[in-house]
Amino acid sequence: MADVLLVLIIDGRGHLLGRLAAIVAKQVLLGHKVVVVRCEGINISGNFYRNKLKYLAFLRKRMNTNPSRGPYHFRAPSRIFWRTVRGMLPHKTKRGQAALERLKVFDGIPPPYDKRKRMVVPAALKIVRLKPTRRFAVLGRLAHEVGWKYQAITATLEEKRKEKAKLRYTKKKVTLKLTKQAEKNVESKIAKYTEVLKLYGVLV
Repeated sequence: MADVLLVLIIDGRGHLLGRLAAIVAKQVLLGHKVVVVRCEGINISGNFYRNKLKYLAFLRKRMNTNPSRGPYHFRAPSRIFWRTVRGMLPHKTKRGQAALERLKVFDGIPPPYDKRKRMVVPAALKIVRLKPTRRFAVLGRLAHEVGWKYQAITATLEEKRKEKAKLRYTKKKVTLKLTKQAEKNVESKIAKYTEVLKLYGVLV
């Protein structure tokens, strides 16, 4: 039985769209909750123009008499990725619907995920899977060229987040250094207690 409390936070940047979607689809079906952030950084194999033509062909697919009834063409990178995962799930069944509800997708890294550890999926990384000479497209640029309006805003918010993260990391390094120094200062005083704690497996 899957650990339902486990939330997998995946940083989408540098992953291949289809490979990442397949792995995420499997995980949500197994019962894990999955959050994919930075969807605008996902890659698609094949050059940009080829992928754009494919998406424009997809935009032409609509209900002839009433286009508002679908199919719906999402423009945001996060929703494009979500739709890719949906295509890999039996989403018209209760099991598939429940699996899809366990998936969250975001452009950029909004709170609270900006302060959480993010994972990568090695089996889906572009740098692992594609030859260095092969062309690829970035989902954020593709989305922008087919009607996504928030590329600039997302980029600005990402820059702000990175600045805050840099400050936090600098502060963390100083705290760690001071902690190590404090431990070294009292090492001789607490040596006898340390030995007892090691004996009982409290300290390793």
